Amino acid sequence: MTTDPHPLTVVGIGADGWDGLTGPARAALTAAEAVLGSDRQLAMLPATVAARRVPWPSPLLPALPGLLADHRGRTLCVLASGDPMWHGIGATLVRHAGADAVRVLPHPSSASLAAARLGWPLADTDVLSLVTAPVEELHPLVHPGRRILVLGRDGTTAAQVAALLTARGYGDSPLTVLSQLGGPAEHALTGAAGTWSHLDTDPLTVIAVECRGAGRPVPCVPGLPDEAYDTDGQLTKREVRAVTLAVLGPQPGELLWDVGAGSGSIGIEWMRTHRACRAVAVESSAERAARIRANAAALGTPALRVVHGRAPDALADLSAPDAVFIGGGLTRDGVLDTCLAALRAGGRLVANAVTVESEAVLAAWYARLGGELTRVAVSRGAPVGGFTGWRTMMPVTIWSVTKP
Repeated sequence: MTTDPHPLTVVGIGADGWDGLTGPARAALTAAEAVLGSDRQLAMLPATVAARRVPWPSPLLPALPGLLADHRGRTLCVLASGDPMWHGIGATLVRHAGADAVRVLPHPSSASLAAARLGWPLADTDVLSLVTAPVEELHPLVHPGRRILVLGRDGTTAAQVAALLTARGYGDSPLTVLSQLGGPAEHALTGAAGTWSHLDTDPLTVIAVECRGAGRPVPCVPGLPDEAYDTDGQLTKREVRAVTLAVLGPQPGELLWDVGAGSGSIGIEWMRTHRACRAVAVESSAERAARIRANAAALGTPALRVVHGRAPDALADLSAPDAVFIGGGLTRDGVLDTCLAALRAGGRLVANAVTVESEAVLAAWYARLGGELTRVAVSRGAPVGGFTGWRTMMPVTIWSVTKP
């Protein structure tokens, strides 16, 4: 509990407005000298709340420090939709001011209300906010039989979700669009993704999805099928990719550099292991860089950052990585040196080589720094006349090392 005589209190408020607030929430607002919130939220307060009402500026985040400084020394309340710590302003204020300086009085989240209306166990339901994210982030959650709650950005989100599901072969998926949850204007629209006709709905919506259809599932683990990628041939093949990701060992929140990214498969599958994983794909070819962006969107990692440039120069202004994968450019002067120098202590570097020249580079670094050398040789069954034989792909040498 804060000892600040003028605490910052964040009050969650729903579509039911003042009537839905708890006693402590009402008391905090009544005692406040100033209340910050959206125009819609501020309009929900009765006249008995005598505080100065301050609408959020746009854009909000750059103005937030100054706005709080202007009200320092006053008893201040901030209105937030639903649960302020769940995709809300509460988490932003805690990061800015510290947990000891912020008191949070939550309201049920829109996901909780939606699960209650539908009778869905929230612990068994995937929840995704598209308030600030592109619809492509839905891709990794689409699997047969799964239930998903999607927080809409605006009235067009439901149509975007329906279009994505249909394109993936899940047009039979039932959709329920719940609007104004908890308020007097609460209502629902239902239909199937493939025949969805509501191009614009109420902007305050949660879209409930039950995944049904004949679309080909995309596995959750690294080593996606090669055909999942649009490629010109510069692709780490499925079996080698699975081994490479296992050696890289992604952890939530870590940043990967994918240097010489080709079709982007390593960075994409790194990010697919956890929503908090981040990656930068560095690629010298403009055509391939565009292809990486398309692959990232199609496979649910639109936040993958693509840098068009040639290493090592293109690495100069990037944030320090927790892991580095080098799939191309090993023989170029300075690439390995720069990557190792930038790597955080305890970080992992993995480099793959398929030519004698690049193998020689890895052997020299292995002699200097140690680590592990692994050679992977993969053979796939292929027709030989009326029979089946083995078609062997080029062997790949993998060097991995952990920075002290």
